[in-house]
Amino acid sequence: MDEIVLISYFISLVILFIFGSHGFIMLYYHNKYNSNNPKEKKDFVPDKKVTIQLPMYNEKFVVERLINSVCEIDYPKHLIEIQVLDDSTDETSLLVAQLVANKQEQGFDIQHIRRESRQGYKAGALKEGLKIAKGDYVAIFDADFVPKKDFLTKTLKYFNDDKIGLVQTRWEHLNEDFSLLTKVQALALDGHFVIEQSVRNKAGFFIQFNGTGGIWKKACIEDAGNWEADTLTEDMDLSYRAQLKGWKFVYLKDFTTPSELPLDMSAFKAQQFRWTKGAIETAKKILPMVWKSNQPLRVKLQSTFQLTNNFAFPFALSAAILNVPLIFIKNSGPHDTFFNLMSVFVLAFFSTFLFYLYSQKDVYADWRKKIALFPLFMAGSMGLTVNNTRAVMEGLMNRKSEFVRTPKFKVINKTDADGVSNNNYVSKKVEASVYIELMLSVYCFVGVAASIYFMEFASLPFHLLFFIGFSVVSFLSLKTAHAKK
Repeated sequence: MDEIVLISYFISLVILFIFGSHGFIMLYYHNKYNSNNPKEKKDFVPDKKVTIQLPMYNEKFVVERLINSVCEIDYPKHLIEIQVLDDSTDETSLLVAQLVANKQEQGFDIQHIRRESRQGYKAGALKEGLKIAKGDYVAIFDADFVPKKDFLTKTLKYFNDDKIGLVQTRWEHLNEDFSLLTKVQALALDGHFVIEQSVRNKAGFFIQFNGTGGIWKKACIEDAGNWEADTLTEDMDLSYRAQLKGWKFVYLKDFTTPSELPLDMSAFKAQQFRWTKGAIETAKKILPMVWKSNQPLRVKLQSTFQLTNNFAFPFALSAAILNVPLIFIKNSGPHDTFFNLMSVFVLAFFSTFLFYLYSQKDVYADWRKKIALFPLFMAGSMGLTVNNTRAVMEGLMNRKSEFVRTPKFKVINKTDADGVSNNNYVSKKVEASVYIELMLSVYCFVGVAASIYFMEFASLPFHLLFFIGFSVVSFLSLKTAHAKK
């Protein structure tokens, strides 16, 4: 039994080491290509017709803010077409109808587009709107985003090559300071938006459209095969199909589009589940195309890392479970060589830390304050392993599920939050996985106690991170559900 535990733990750490150490590679390319910035068109003239698509489903709290902000974009009014792609089943549709009518009276080319069914979810709505879109370019904003007035003039000037099919902007966080949860989410997202997206783009690797806050060339969408709804991450799917067809993408790290972060743990977990499962579905669909293509090996390898990094979650969960018996094995037998070898895997932790450190230093003056949350981010990542492992397994087993929207409430600070918990936009159901997380928090506490008892202080921080992670995730999930009843 000892050998089974040791071998299983070693395999888990090897997988985690491979994915974790990839941060070193990202930082290497970050330094190597840091000056390789995208080129803008110097003689840009705002003369292109643009369709702005606003896909939404039950967004009564934020839809007015979105439509108003889109209508305030500084661009010739006669060159903007706005499509409100409304699949709502609640009073959102009545509100949208009123807003659209008012904007039409003000001279805006804005349409309220409804479908008979929600078939294909967001991908289906975008595809339906594209059929009648009049623009040469298509900008997309989710309901919780607030595009800046100069969005179009800032992004369109980067279409300086006939093969550029997308310009993606960095997400900014409107409500980052609302709570510790939103601060940790912001740190996590910045790793992707500040370092990963920027580095991949500058180094010539594939990047993804992030579902919102970007503008496509309509011809690119159509040439790549249009939107498809067979994965939960239709944005990543279309991005890869387009780049495999030879289209180029531009990522703007220094121009942001503000948005809201999920307020509570249940909404955050639902979002993470959708992103994780969708990425696995996309990996299964796209990776064979990537490896059959004539792309350079370096692009194929980096694409593989990007599409498969969620496979780390099952192995992180395995490590959490095996950590506890490992303490007793270490103190009951001659396995010194094995445990000395294990120390090398701590390099993956430093790789991850440096990755997120640079993501804060690159764009924030108060980066020291932000990176201080890194231990909480790590604990939260560990606490999400049950939720995200289930997503990985469902993706691998082809289990189809509904596109579950992340509820948003136009909440920026504490004073905006009154009454938010008592609405019907959030599920009151406690998932079975929450109780598993709760049990794992107790289980991991045994590891903390055993580490202290055996004076295994080198392993104590990792036991603490797992214990804190499972405890916080399960507690906040239960607290949220209780508050909604």
